[in-house]
Amino acid sequence: MATEWSHCGWRKWISQWNQSTLQPIRCDCRKGKDSFIICDRLNGRVVRWPRRNGTSGETIISNIACVGLTMEENGSLYVTDEGKHEVRRYRRGESQGTVVAGGNGSVNRLDQLSSPHYAFIDRDHSVYVSDWGNDRVMKWVEGAKQGIVVADGQEQGNGLTQLSCPQGVVVDQLGTVYVADAENDRIMRLPKGATQGSVILGGNGEGEQSNQLNLPI
Repeated sequence: MATEWSHCGWRKWISQWNQSTLQPIRCDCRKGKDSFIICDRLNGRVVRWPRRNGTSGETIISNIACVGLTMEENGSLYVTDEGKHEVRRYRRGESQGTVVAGGNGSVNRLDQLSSPHYAFIDRDHSVYVSDWGNDRVMKWVEGAKQGIVVADGQEQGNGLTQLSCPQGVVVDQLGTVYVADAENDRIMRLPKGATQGSVILGGNGEGEQSNQLNLPI
């Protein structure tokens, strides 16, 4: 178990780990692939493990505070680094990668991120990032020097125009953003261009009832 403190309060991340302290936070295991790609957060690395008969993994990225990762069909890997407040893209064979979002400090300018957690890549290679420390979701068009706020961007809260420590983010073909609003225990939907969202799951306080969620990721 790992615990961290921020304006979001005490966060407890619980998962299984082996004797080498592997603590996977995010794993990409696409159909047809022969390996798992794992954010080994406490060891500060990204590792690749074979799907079958794997007894050890291979470190493919080192010295990274990885929380989330995702992969395009062409094999490009996108990894969030909450320590450097950036998202990097690693094309096949690359060891250093390229910053595609953030990397300019941890405040709330449009060219900055603060402890980014999860990322989603659309068909146009735009990067959507849950900017955890800034309570917003950002969109970075391919090649852009700064992002666009697509969800919240205001102060932390539980209104329909606010988020509190956003986590997982998914975007459909119409540009509708779906985000796990963790501290508000709800899933929000924000149509493209909307100034406020709607609650589609949870939002009835923290709990285990059928209409409740508890820190969704």
